[in-house]
Amino acid sequence: MSKISVIGAGSVGATIANDLMIQGIASEILLVDVNKKKALGEALDVYQGAPFHSPAIVRAGEYEDVKGSDIVIITCGVARKPGMTRLDLAQTNVNILKDVAANVVPHAKDAIYIIVSNPVDILTYVFTKISGLPEKQIIGSGTILDTSRLQSELARRFYISPKNVHAHVYGEHGDSSFVPWSLAHIANNHVDEYKNCSPDKDRINWNRDYEELEEYVKKSGGRIIENKGATFFAVSMSVCHICKCIYSGAGTALTVSTMMHGEYGVDDICLSILNLVNREGVHGKILNHLTDEEVAKLQASANKLKSVLAEIEY
Repeated sequence: MSKISVIGAGSVGATIANDLMIQGIASEILLVDVNKKKALGEALDVYQGAPFHSPAIVRAGEYEDVKGSDIVIITCGVARKPGMTRLDLAQTNVNILKDVAANVVPHAKDAIYIIVSNPVDILTYVFTKISGLPEKQIIGSGTILDTSRLQSELARRFYISPKNVHAHVYGEHGDSSFVPWSLAHIANNHVDEYKNCSPDKDRINWNRDYEELEEYVKKSGGRIIENKGATFFAVSMSVCHICKCIYSGAGTALTVSTMMHGEYGVDDICLSILNLVNREGVHGKILNHLTDEEVAKLQASANKLKSVLAEIEY
């Protein structure tokens, strides 16, 4: 038996519950929301598709029902609204997270927690500080979605499967994120060299388009929101991938947000670098060599997050 609880039955939480069942990741999926009718409706809607997929129990419940969960996914919070500053959003969602932590953690102290709500790095830090849980049990979704956006776009431009693209987004899940291009490889070739090795060299157009690609990644979420009002499909797939990596136990390299302890000169903040994720949760960080410029960008991203933390109460 495997049990995953999803806190928050909005578009992201409900889509995660649906994808968890479709992919057969858990045998029991629990949805919890302050809007109990919404949680019940979403759970029923997902469960009634069970005959077409792996058998799973999908139900709504209370905070205490998270007992026995292997993984708890936190998606609750408000979305940023017109006129709301990043700081306003942070304080509002920190207040919500504090309430959730107080009500959920006592019932699932051994679970691995995945923080998805935004601003994810701030909330992951606060949860780490207030939950009393070992840090290895706390994973912020971080830049895993940014990394997926980067890899899918590079795959399109280089006419190759995204599975052959090894490039990642580091830092904040936000405007100060960056790509360590010194580590970016496609099919065992550095991204700047792959064109010369590819059978598609005549149709690949690549001119070290670093800034353009990073801007594309940073604006992708906003572009989706502008067109359809919210983002939830890709973020759900990324969270489900984290769950699969936890259950597989093999150790998978993911750009998730975790507490830093002096790596690259960054301390006492949560942001994304490559981490090994397995049945323990976060097994440890992968400390790839970064250029001096890349280290400076990571430190700048950390400082930006710290400036937000300095102005909120938790």
